[in-house]
Amino acid sequence: MSRLLFSALAISAVLLACLPAAANVDRVTEGRLDAMGPEGKALGPCPLKHTDVNVDIAGFVARVTVKQQFHNPFKDKIEAIYVFPLSQDAAVDKMTMIIGERQIDGEIKERGEAKQIYEQAKAEGRVASLLDQERPNIFTQSVANIEPGEKIDIEIAYSETLDWRDGEFHFDFPMVVGPRYMPGTPSGIGGGPARPGEPFSPPTDQVPDADRISPMPVAEGMRAGHDISVTVNLDAGSPIQRIESKQHEITTEYDKDKSVAALKLAPKKTIPNKDFVLVYQTATDEIEDAILTHVDDRGKFFTIVLQPPKRVRPEVIVPKEIIFVIDKSGSMSGFPMDTAKESMRLCINGLHENDTFNLMTFSGGVGFCFPEPVKNTDENRDKALAYLGNLQGSGGTEMMKAINACLAGQNDPERVRIVCFMTDGYVGNDMAIIDAVKKNAGTARVFSFGIGRSVNRYLLDGMARAGRGEVHYILSDAQADGAAERFYERVRMPVLTDVAVDFGKFEVEEVYPAMIPDLFSAKPVILKGRYQNGGEGTITLKGNTGEGSFEREINVTLPESVEEGKGNVALASMWARAKVKDLMDQQLDRAQRGDPNPAIKETILGLGLRYNLLTQYTSFVAVEKLRITQGDKVRTINVPVEMPEGVSHEGVFGADRQSGLALHRRALKTKAGFGGGGYFPGAAPSVTEAPKPQSQAQRLARQVDSLREETERIETSRDGRGGERAGRKEDAKKPAGEGESIARPDEGAGAGDDGDTAEAPQPDPNAHLAKLSDDLRKLLGEYKPEHATGTHTIAGLTVEGGEVEVQIQLSSLSEETLKKLAEAGFIKLAEAKTAKLVVGAIGVEKLGELCRLAEVLAVAPLKG
Repeated sequence: MSRLLFSALAISAVLLACLPAAANVDRVTEGRLDAMGPEGKALGPCPLKHTDVNVDIAGFVARVTVKQQFHNPFKDKIEAIYVFPLSQDAAVDKMTMIIGERQIDGEIKERGEAKQIYEQAKAEGRVASLLDQERPNIFTQSVANIEPGEKIDIEIAYSETLDWRDGEFHFDFPMVVGPRYMPGTPSGIGGGPARPGEPFSPPTDQVPDADRISPMPVAEGMRAGHDISVTVNLDAGSPIQRIESKQHEITTEYDKDKSVAALKLAPKKTIPNKDFVLVYQTATDEIEDAILTHVDDRGKFFTIVLQPPKRVRPEVIVPKEIIFVIDKSGSMSGFPMDTAKESMRLCINGLHENDTFNLMTFSGGVGFCFPEPVKNTDENRDKALAYLGNLQGSGGTEMMKAINACLAGQNDPERVRIVCFMTDGYVGNDMAIIDAVKKNAGTARVFSFGIGRSVNRYLLDGMARAGRGEVHYILSDAQADGAAERFYERVRMPVLTDVAVDFGKFEVEEVYPAMIPDLFSAKPVILKGRYQNGGEGTITLKGNTGEGSFEREINVTLPESVEEGKGNVALASMWARAKVKDLMDQQLDRAQRGDPNPAIKETILGLGLRYNLLTQYTSFVAVEKLRITQGDKVRTINVPVEMPEGVSHEGVFGADRQSGLALHRRALKTKAGFGGGGYFPGAAPSVTEAPKPQSQAQRLARQVDSLREETERIETSRDGRGGERAGRKEDAKKPAGEGESIARPDEGAGAGDDGDTAEAPQPDPNAHLAKLSDDLRKLLGEYKPEHATGTHTIAGLTVEGGEVEVQIQLSSLSEETLKKLAEAGFIKLAEAKTAKLVVGAIGVEKLGELCRLAEVLAVAPLKG
């Protein structure tokens, strides 16, 4: 095999890594995802083997331990990188690396310092692990120098407070990071085309860390290979009346009085592609006031749980102006869109006679059913339902435009404005959106409905919190009816408003949340804080109900000494996590842009270091210091993730979702949202009919074959035209289109080269175009200005947005050469250094300028 052809196949391996073998399509159904070698051979399964989740619930507090089992089936050492979700309220305070019998506890460090320690250990050949927080609900685990045949376990532990509302306890464990749309102008990322596990979105000016929160899902019809198990040990404190897992099959065992239960996912290989949602009720549908305390050398901490009053049905219904906002972007295609439409239909039919309303949609832009809110009449409802019925999921998720539109123009003093968002929340600028809601909500109340089986809960919870409303999650179309009913129950009259807590004689400080939200459902007031003095005293819950003012006194005892206050050590980290959340809420827009407030960043950093807490600015790092691994070569493998169940590959990636090259090329467009229809800048429009699951592997196989043929033609052009180098001068003078597909002018040819004294011929102004293959020269001749937009087939080649995908043979692959290519308008997607070959995209009108570069020897299209 020639060096050039081998290198071309190496480029193909960039396209195919962690995808099923293109030449062996029948592997698609085997339920395992293999990494691929340079000759298209399967190297073995990707390195995350299994995730084990153990949950201990006592009262209102859950302690969660997540064990990720990495292994190395390859002949080289590997670095595994895995992007995964956890609860947005998780106080992560422990990370342990387990190698055989050895356990190495992770140390909390400033994020930059932790990264430096990890990279140095990796360079020294030491096994090391690094845990970063990208968002409150997105994390990255990196494990370096896993030796061939070895396995490494990483344990992560966190604490959080359970949610209780309307008589039910809720515990949620997210399992997958969904595909996120990244608004803004891309700045580009290095490397080759996107592969499963690698980022499919480049950083943008609005989301500078887009590449760290967008792992590529596996191919349609494939599995990531790893599975997950969940065990929940539940001590409810009183007899359990009902336990339900909303999305997974479970087995349950009780103790004799049914107050303690052990739950497990049913014994099967469970795909981590939807949230684990556990709901349970005790014998009573009410809760009791409770206070949890902890005292150590860092201070005295408490978490207080105060039961809400009974809901009061108002005698007078306050008129409302309700703006229903529905996300119709690509990720909402299929089940999420159908469920959102059904939920909204029920909401529209449930309007009160004195309400006004409007229906707004958003994807790449914003649409309205009516120019302004209209009265609730039969005619207007019929128009809204007809408008709703025609909606289809496609395009990107420019949610900020919808935020600005729906919160503007609050000019009806007779009505309370209610804004109801229905979305999966798959956006990368979630912090900026929460900040925008906080700044622009005014007197409006924002309610968010999370539609889907694994949605962005950080965004949806944050929007409701910032808009002084409430969030509800709809996991299936069967829940739509109940969701609409609860929405009106909540907006009709809150359970408790103007909530405040009087701590009496107790000296408390830094209590969070700093502003207690109104209660729209029957859920407790949960506060986390610190206190100075212990003893006995009275705490008073105050507020307003539909019947007037409300007060209730609670007698409590706070311990004074460390000996009295031991036992609830998690309260310290949970308080610190609540303070970090409050601080981040003060700088969301700046944090989103990667320009945090220095004082706030320093305070969060101090909290992370003092309380051993993972934050945006602190990371856990663990290094094996006793031995150095063998071998120099390290292969980095990004662990692929599942596509969330119910989310359409077609809706997210558009018509060209099979092509890693096309996807990555569009991600490098200079304008976000170019072309519309996808979840990364510049996705192709979605299509109606999706190809079969095998079509991705088949298409990639054809792409490999096409690349092989083209590189052989380049090699023929380079070494076979005219036989001897001295004879190439005549070939360079052949008219375009004569001879082989790629002509190449002589290097340095000119008058007087061989001592000829005859007058030199006039130079051909188009001689440089001989570097182009026949079809590219034909494309250049037939190309017209109107081809600069949309997708066209010209001379048998696909031109999209005025660009064509090509491969270029170079005389040098230096940084200077690559810079010249970029200046000529070439977007590099992959390279083969040995063969001096690059693959990428360029505007058709710039092909001539590209060929004028002396380093460019030949240019051929990338077909397939």
